[in-house]
Amino acid sequence: TADALRPGQRPYAEIVAAAVTNDARHPTAPGAAGRGGTAPHPRPAAPAPRPDRTPPRSGRGPAPGGPAPDDRPPVEGDPLMRETAQPQSATDTTLTATVGFLYPGFSAEDDAPRMEGMLNEAGGSVRLPLVHTDIGTDAHEVGALLEMGSVARLVPGAAELREQGAQAVMWACTSASFVFGLEGARRQAAELAEAAGVPASSTSFAFADAVHAIGAGRVAVAATYPEDVAQLFAAFLRDSGIAVTGVRSAGIITAAEVGTWGYEEVLALARAGDDPGADAVLLPDTAMHTAAWVTALEEALAKPVLTAHQVTAWHGLRLVDRTVDCPALGTLFTTPG
Repeated sequence: TADALRPGQRPYAEIVAAAVTNDARHPTAPGAAGRGGTAPHPRPAAPAPRPDRTPPRSGRGPAPGGPAPDDRPPVEGDPLMRETAQPQSATDTTLTATVGFLYPGFSAEDDAPRMEGMLNEAGGSVRLPLVHTDIGTDAHEVGALLEMGSVARLVPGAAELREQGAQAVMWACTSASFVFGLEGARRQAAELAEAAGVPASSTSFAFADAVHAIGAGRVAVAATYPEDVAQLFAAFLRDSGIAVTGVRSAGIITAAEVGTWGYEEVLALARAGDDPGADAVLLPDTAMHTAAWVTALEEALAKPVLTAHQVTAWHGLRLVDRTVDCPALGTLFTTPG
């Protein structure tokens, strides 16, 4: 059962207590950049832009001025360019599935319109409006994540998404949902749904449901987070009835740094975290760009790859009873049911 400890598994309260102690020993100033450990691989230079894998805009911080403009040169056929060139009226929701994203700060938020374009290219008739939340401190540390995911910080954005016609709301953040534990994350989603007046969930539950949907009995986790936070994600998965074969931590503290990664760095992390005994590899950070690269990652690893933005969109669409067959978003979006 979800409450039973498996061999070698530490109690959730013990993991959190150790993580909080670690936070106290290594405080991070608001907005500070840096790592909380050693990366599992050297940081290679970003790949040269290619039409099929053009690196999205990178970098972010919780700046009050909002996200920096996308300075990528337009690429013909890029789903993001198609979506932004032809915005759809928020009032036209009769046949359109509208899933609102509550997104913490600014990092890889451009993956949402990119996925919207990809899904609509596949005939999905989908809208993925996104509202930024006030994150407080940009840090993958337990104390900061508990504050980041507090319902008080999510409610204003939920109301705004409802005004934009959202039929469901997703808290598009993995770490600031699983950090509460399974029951705490359920309470978070329930309170968010009550505030929004529509069904709501989070990226953590999206991962758990996606793993079950593709029939993966055992998974490997390749996380950008520091080790203690990465282990909390593994604990959440185990409590959701999922076997975790291993956890790889990149030890990165800030989402701002994660947002600068290109395809080669994401691929290196996925390869480092892969396990021969795993049926799928999970990349659990919505601060990391992945939407344009899911199929390439799956081809490289020869198995399903689940990424934070991908599962968030998929789970949100399930909340509004919409299924879209979209091979460009990987195995998850071509699995029946």
